[in-house]
Amino acid sequence: MGGCIGISRARSGTEESSSSTSRPSTGNSRKNHPLCHETIRWKSDVPLTEGQLRSKRDEFWETAPAFDGRKEIWDALRAAAVAAEAKDYELAQAILDGASVSVPNGYLTECYDELGARYQVPIYCLSYPINIVKEDSGRESPAECSEPLDGGTETTLKLRLSHICSDVKLSVYTTDTIGVCKKKLQSQEGIESSKQRWFYGGKLLGDKLHVEEAKIPSGNVVQVIINPEVITQPAQNS
Repeated sequence: MGGCIGISRARSGTEESSSSTSRPSTGNSRKNHPLCHETIRWKSDVPLTEGQLRSKRDEFWETAPAFDGRKEIWDALRAAAVAAEAKDYELAQAILDGASVSVPNGYLTECYDELGARYQVPIYCLSYPINIVKEDSGRESPAECSEPLDGGTETTLKLRLSHICSDVKLSVYTTDTIGVCKKKLQSQEGIESSKQRWFYGGKLLGDKLHVEEAKIPSGNVVQVIINPEVITQPAQNS
């Protein structure tokens, strides 16, 4: 793994990496390294459920741009983190290169933009802790998310699934939230909704965003990044 500079031991604590950015006076003269193709292993001081970890990640990504750094760089780092966690390192590297982001140690824990500003992404945004608490997550019944809100019209989304590099069609309503759409995809394809990350036009679609607000023209593709290690198989017809 050329270019990977060691995070070889498990890290303890969810707060080891700060969210601050700083601008060095000498500019960004550090050598860039390719993104390391391995998962950072760490242990949380306080065991977290998957839901708690997702909430913690969302809080960081939603608040970090408000304090320091450029929002477009934070957006790129978030997209790259999601792709890397799904082991799509080629996509993650392309996102970093497109945003002119360098990673001197090969990990997203410490990054620099082309102006030399420093960005630090917490470990909990990059991988699950080794002591994650699994939640009971039975597959939702299609009936639980099949009824539209008032005024919704039925439409079809074209989704490109990262783990099979193939497209599927999903029937949804314009008033459905992305969170509801994820549950529908789980019912249809057997992919746990919490492991899905939806992107359109290079931007992450939040769970509370409505389909009509995403403004996705008919026939356009929504990228669905999935962690392949947690995919469940859809039920087989007898």
